[in-house]
Amino acid sequence: MDKKMTSGEIAKKTGVSQKAIRLYDEKGLLKPSDYSEGNYRLYDKEALLVLEKIIALKQIGFSLEEIHDSLVSEKNMNIVESLNRQLVIMEAKKFEIERTITCIRNVLLRGDGEPNWDSVAEIVKMIQMDQRTDERHWEALKHTSDEVDWYVKIYDTLHLKEKTKVLDLGCGFAKLWRNNWSDIPENVSIDGYDLRGSWADNFEEFIEENKDKLAKGTEISLYFEDVEDEKTWKKLNEKESYDYIIAHYLFYFLKDAEQFIQRVSKKLATDGMFSCNGCDVSREHMFWKEVFDDMKLNSDFAMKKEKEMQKKHDEFIQMLQKYFDKVENVKVCNSMKYENCDELFERLCDKYSDKKKYFTDYEKKIKDYFAEKISEQGAIIVPTNADFQHCYK
Repeated sequence: MDKKMTSGEIAKKTGVSQKAIRLYDEKGLLKPSDYSEGNYRLYDKEALLVLEKIIALKQIGFSLEEIHDSLVSEKNMNIVESLNRQLVIMEAKKFEIERTITCIRNVLLRGDGEPNWDSVAEIVKMIQMDQRTDERHWEALKHTSDEVDWYVKIYDTLHLKEKTKVLDLGCGFAKLWRNNWSDIPENVSIDGYDLRGSWADNFEEFIEENKDKLAKGTEISLYFEDVEDEKTWKKLNEKESYDYIIAHYLFYFLKDAEQFIQRVSKKLATDGMFSCNGCDVSREHMFWKEVFDDMKLNSDFAMKKEKEMQKKHDEFIQMLQKYFDKVENVKVCNSMKYENCDELFERLCDKYSDKKKYFTDYEKKIKDYFAEKISEQGAIIVPTNADFQHCYK
């Protein structure tokens, strides 16, 4: 008969702790094959094989409950499907870890000397907002049903002219310029401002690598300054006025939006244009109202959100009108195409995050509705748009 191993021996053989062995026993994953006269757990070769499987599945991220289902309860399971699902989970965790690493590095870059915890918390908050904005853009790229790039659409609304000076405040990754590089007119001067440790670091490298591809006489310069710092504006005020001032996707980050607008209005040249965006009133709210009405579910959340956003939008317009003679609202439209129920449900939960429990309660009904529409139409098209304000002195 083969010699049986104690918990200490099997633990040593596999490189796990005796505490882990006891835990696996408690969870019903690894039962002893026998007990000694002193009531110590004993394990045979078959138990060793089971333990090795547990270790392998834990290594690739399976929970103890999932391991129990697959190894102990003899539950029928599709191994390839389970591994693919686990791969998606691990990729998501990997992304979160990488994002956290980037965030820590950027905090260290943005910190002035020895930061205090309040300043660190503020920087982290701003970086996370920046990251979420970028994620939303990648999501839009994945599902857009329009062949025209989003930043090309935004750029086209500016009608940028030759021999003009442009100030881009909070330029970040600068897709507005990257994605329209060959269309920037001749003799245009662009000054981009953002914090060191932001996506602007990458744009600095892009400029150096691609400056020879710009139109004749056109130059782009980067300044790593805080766009709300008084010292930054003191330096800016020493320069000539700008024909265009851009502040796209910036107002979510500002501590004092009105002071920022006031400073911009003084720096804008006569007949110049300030392009910004604050709060959208999206067509998507009406879309979701119609969807939930069709399912005979309560759609009040969509109209409530639309009214809330409309109020914020109106307040933002009123603030701009205090400093500019003319404020035009420009809607840049897009449509999102979904062929997968889970992804569309995820968008719904993200759009109305405070109603996630309500959606989860009716998840099957909602997804069944999506599946039926996708089967009939090939895809579900979600209409979206963003509001940009063009302000003139």
